[in-house]
Amino acid sequence: MYIIDYIIGLGASVMMPIIFMLLGLLLRLPLSKAIKAGLMVGIGFIGLSITVNLMIDSLTPVSHALVNRFGLNLNVLDVGWPAAAAVAMGTRVGALVIPVCVAINLLMLYTKTTRILNVDIWNLWHHAFTGSLVTIITDSLWLGVFAAGINCIITMVIADRTTADVEKYLNLPSISVPHGFSVSFVPAAWLVNAVVDRIPYIRDIKIDTEVIQQRLSILGDPASLGAIIGALLAIIAGIDLKAILQTAITMAAVMTIIPRMAKMLMEGVYPISERIQELAQSRAGTFGRIAIGLDSAVSVGHPVTLSVSMLMIPVMLVLAAVIPGNQFLPFASLTGLPFAFVLVTAVCRGDMFRTLLTALLTLSLALLIGTSLAPIVTSTAVSTGFSLPQGTTSISSVDYAGAMLPWAIIQGFHFKEVGMGILCLCTLGLVLWNRGKLAQENARNLEGEA
Repeated sequence: MYIIDYIIGLGASVMMPIIFMLLGLLLRLPLSKAIKAGLMVGIGFIGLSITVNLMIDSLTPVSHALVNRFGLNLNVLDVGWPAAAAVAMGTRVGALVIPVCVAINLLMLYTKTTRILNVDIWNLWHHAFTGSLVTIITDSLWLGVFAAGINCIITMVIADRTTADVEKYLNLPSISVPHGFSVSFVPAAWLVNAVVDRIPYIRDIKIDTEVIQQRLSILGDPASLGAIIGALLAIIAGIDLKAILQTAITMAAVMTIIPRMAKMLMEGVYPISERIQELAQSRAGTFGRIAIGLDSAVSVGHPVTLSVSMLMIPVMLVLAAVIPGNQFLPFASLTGLPFAFVLVTAVCRGDMFRTLLTALLTLSLALLIGTSLAPIVTSTAVSTGFSLPQGTTSISSVDYAGAMLPWAIIQGFHFKEVGMGILCLCTLGLVLWNRGKLAQENARNLEGEA
């Protein structure tokens, strides 16, 4: 436990360079190249973290003003992902989740049921979160660890199925995003695409950055788009002119800086990725293409992702007020919404219209799921010694207690043996389906190279 706490305590900005340096040396890169790769990953990650924190710091008072302006009186408080992560990693499941998920990843690579080498160990807390809630309802540590494992496997499969979209629409070759929160929104995006593709005229609607730039050139520039949306959001919140201008400039900066920081991070990732592909090809296609699994922060700055996320802040508060049965007050998670839609943007092929439809569907469900899981989340938090905010008796979080995947797994364990059996069969089916898909893709790649 001490070792795991120490590793987590170092933070991603320290451990990511170390992991990539060691990985480079294991792959027999020259020492100087391995060190440079690790440092560039660390520099890029720090740049991303600083910029994301700048965005959060700027949007937090705006979100607070919006909540006050809407005058919502709901009894489940949104404590946000940092609190949810602290609760998840503070449990017994949290102490085991890193070695368990690393072992699952290696086993899946060996059995060719994934192509992802996941180095994003900090976001494994999502799996621990699911497992911790299952431990509370079953009173069994091992069932909780089992649930965390299922969460991990399904996340890897969905990430595999989106890798091609990440490469094509987010411009991140040989990169995958096995981020628990981000992948949970992907099935809804698939559903939206399937429905929209069957509706005449609606299916022809396309609003991406290229279309925006052609018709409204000023909105096609990420900086201008960020400034306009930031200003509109602040105006809706009813804050003063100074704060409106500060929010506008900050959002313009965020939209401009994040892609550049991601590019810097990728300068460190590419040498490792290229070496992995060389080794995979030297095995005569045995493993196929390998993708490196990274935090969704690498593409959180996509204009569509950020635009939809900022637009959804006031919309989600309206949804919280009007959806029957909702008791969940979204607040702390509002500034983290971009992480929800990174993969949605990719799956929707960079189309703002479809991404927005998916956001409306998923965030409506997130409110009801957050309400549903609040009693278990609160019990889990209390069991770890988490101090509830003053005057609060029930807590939840959009990330990760508002996501469909953990909710579905927890429902399975509610139905005991029958539910667990169905979960196991579904997970096995997904794994075998993914293995078949990967084999087909590998065969096509080999034919293309021949």
